[in-house]
Amino acid sequence: MYNLLLTLLLVMSAIIVIAVFMQPQKNPSSNVFDGGGAEALFERSKPRGFEAFMQRFTGIMVFLWIVDAIVLSILSSK
Repeated sequence: MYNLLLTLLLVMSAIIVIAVFMQPQKNPSSNVFDGGGAEALFERSKPRGFEAFMQRFTGIMVFLWIVDAIVLSILSSK
């Protein structure tokens, strides 16, 4: 059981890294120190399509990763 959960944690870690890199860039000039970044910092647009899917998918994967890590820590303390 412990080895299965540990393997699952490693696989989910790789999937989360890939999912984070696949998310579309919000603003091409998102540098805070240039003049164009201030307007983009405060404007909110609702993500749609692929961007919304990737945000939800990443959030769910991170939640499952945390649950798996907590279960692993409980199992290893016994």
